[in-house]
Amino acid sequence: MGAIRTPRRRWIEEGLRALAAGGVDAVRIEPLAQALGVSKGGFYGFFRNRGALLEDMLDTWEREVTEEVIDAVESGGGDAREKLDRLFSYVENAEAADAPTKGAPVELAIRDWARRDESVAERLRRVDNRRMDYLRSLFDAICDDEVEAEVRSLITFSLRIGTYFIAAEHRGRSRDEVMRLARRHLLR
Repeated sequence: MGAIRTPRRRWIEEGLRALAAGGVDAVRIEPLAQALGVSKGGFYGFFRNRGALLEDMLDTWEREVTEEVIDAVESGGGDAREKLDRLFSYVENAEAADAPTKGAPVELAIRDWARRDESVAERLRRVDNRRMDYLRSLFDAICDDEVEAEVRSLITFSLRIGTYFIAAEHRGRSRDEVMRLARRHLLR
């Protein structure tokens, strides 16, 4: 009986964990194999080289933070306000679950990587544009004013990304409480 191969998905997830923990330079084949408890030879059954793994990591991240999120939100039906509420919940739950591809550490690591790599920056623009287009489609449905829809879309997206950079306290309120208040305000 032959050895059981480590699934390709596990290599990608471990690569994303390494990216989140130490940036793109931390994504190296030998440490990934050690973290998975396998030999690095199995890596080459799935990937030509490190660059192919990095590309597949980005593909996975892009698909999971755009189309899979949109599909999950849309599958619940309802009007735009209900979908926005579900989107907020989905993002919160992904953070709480520490999903390797959907959490803030990977998001921030990719944004940092994009500062130094134009092809990653191009992909990040595509992802951000897809996310903003989806937000616009929902806010357009609940706002009479196109400018108001754009502002709410930008604030919503900025909250998703920016909250990880802000260390300020909130006048006796918790960050979670302020985020709930922001959500309520944006969905009014």
